[in-house]
Amino acid sequence: MADQIANNYSDANIKTLEWNEHIRKRAGMYIGRLGNGDNQGDGIYVLLKEIVDNSIDEYSMGFGKQIKITINDRKVTVRDYGRGIPLGSVVKVTSNLNTGGKFDDEAFKKSIGLNGVGTKAVNALSSYFYVESFRDGESSWAEYSRGVLVDSGSKKGVTDRNGTFVSFIPDEEMFGNFSFRMDYVTSMVKNYSYLKKGLQLVLNGESYKSENGLLDLVNESLSEAPLYPPIHLEGTDIEVVLTHGNSYGENITSFVNGQNTRDGGTHLAAYREAIGKTLKEFYKKNYAPEDCRQGIVGAISIQIQEPNFEGQTKTKLGSTYMWEKKEGVGPTIRSFVNDFVAKNLDNYLHMHADVIPVLEEKIKSSQAEREEIQGVQKKTRERNKRANVYNRKLRDCRFHYCDKLPAAKQEFAEKSSLFITEGDSASGTITKARDANFQAVFSLRGKPINCFKESHRRVAENEELNLLISALDVENDLDNLRYNNIIIATDADDDGMHIRMLVLTFIMKYYPDLIRRGHVFILQTPLFRVRNKKEICYCYNQAEKEAAIEKIKTGVEITRFKGLGEISADEFVHFIDENMRLDEVKLADEESIHDIMEFYMGDNTIDRQNFIRQNLRSEEELEDVNI
Repeated sequence: MADQIANNYSDANIKTLEWNEHIRKRAGMYIGRLGNGDNQGDGIYVLLKEIVDNSIDEYSMGFGKQIKITINDRKVTVRDYGRGIPLGSVVKVTSNLNTGGKFDDEAFKKSIGLNGVGTKAVNALSSYFYVESFRDGESSWAEYSRGVLVDSGSKKGVTDRNGTFVSFIPDEEMFGNFSFRMDYVTSMVKNYSYLKKGLQLVLNGESYKSENGLLDLVNESLSEAPLYPPIHLEGTDIEVVLTHGNSYGENITSFVNGQNTRDGGTHLAAYREAIGKTLKEFYKKNYAPEDCRQGIVGAISIQIQEPNFEGQTKTKLGSTYMWEKKEGVGPTIRSFVNDFVAKNLDNYLHMHADVIPVLEEKIKSSQAEREEIQGVQKKTRERNKRANVYNRKLRDCRFHYCDKLPAAKQEFAEKSSLFITEGDSASGTITKARDANFQAVFSLRGKPINCFKESHRRVAENEELNLLISALDVENDLDNLRYNNIIIATDADDDGMHIRMLVLTFIMKYYPDLIRRGHVFILQTPLFRVRNKKEICYCYNQAEKEAAIEKIKTGVEITRFKGLGEISADEFVHFIDENMRLDEVKLADEESIHDIMEFYMGDNTIDRQNFIRQNLRSEEELEDVNI
């Protein structure tokens, strides 16, 4: 058989794809993911961002003080008032890969996009794409469909101001029945305004402009009164803000050249290190870095030349140096950030003596609590180890998110997932159906405790949650996280919903950054199986069930799944593969974690009773939505 295959391998097997065909065939290489717009990482937002980034880069170079963005149903338009694309290059820069002005450092010194791909990806993945550049009374335009040039031309005697106009409609063939969520778009636009002081962005007629940069971002995102006024430090190519609150975790937003690096990178790691190191040296005490950062709220933005991002979606900075050129390299990002924070934060504290005792009291409080909890957790884990509980709880996978894997296996780190489920039946089903390379299963026994109502000590003594912390390896630092995706997989009944809420309460209270960084999801599993002797359909809601019945028509057998354990492993494998349906758990910066948990998990108040009455649904109604 092998010989036959070898003999059939000829020149005819060698294919050359056009640039737009390659982008459409391998969209993930260019925009990370497709998606229908339900997730803020979905490709339609990447397309929008690629176009706006070009306009932002114009402003960064000193051209154009306003950017207008409109989204009307599925059609997007972006108009800037920068220099405009050179008129003879409009077609080239929108349809020739690796062609653009950003390879020239003199034209774009600290831009976001550097590989000449972004605009071309938008073009190839749009059913309609139009670009027009205006320069000194002339314009050049081009219209495409799915990357294929439909028409182009030029105009003279135009009165439009210099700049670039782009309009596109993402392709339904690629993104399905998509729609833009305006809360995601608004958040993106606000971030642009914070990072580019003085730039006016107009989104569907509403204007966004910041005069205080990242200080405005932090002040507007505070969900509780800070322990002291936010510290705002600015320098050449760097801006940082920090304060502390009483919540758990670290809430630090990071940016590079205006790009929101949601997954952090070398600059965020340097900032976190610098805070711990500087405060330790200022107080001349051996405070642990994690105690210096507990409850921190802040932001960092740096500007570097030719940034190296991990992946086309640019959510994590991989660069080591501030700049790299043939004649040598600049300072490391680590040393640059550390030196800036060490000097300026130290100076600030010496000039604001009122902050010194407040900040140190917060550090001491965090230290005392951490030492107490670690002692309790150690005893609990020793007890669990003697009882051999751990091995019964976790069915681990081979590769993890924190592993330094070779490129050929890096996808396993990105796909690494921990399914948190309840009971032997459900966990057994998932264990049999999973891919053991990157999918792990953690089995809960019954319902965890309500962390909102219990002390931190009682939570640390809890067997279930203690072992979950150990499995995730986030006790001391979220950078040790072992799974990229934390997936809560519970039954679609009252008990399953309650368990889901209890697990989410634990994560929200003690590890909210897992949610903020986009690691926590809810697994959607089918509610119905509709089949006859020839065909089978799995349906996630009532509408899908009715459509399946209409499709199959004769000899229909309908099964209503009440629990995960009722689904065989052979069937379940289809629900946790590449087409797995996940709902991301989201937490806006301005949302108060305490208020959310107080409402849903606190005392049974009149407000909550009224909410339940107003939103109470029958079983039939619940089947008509994705549970």
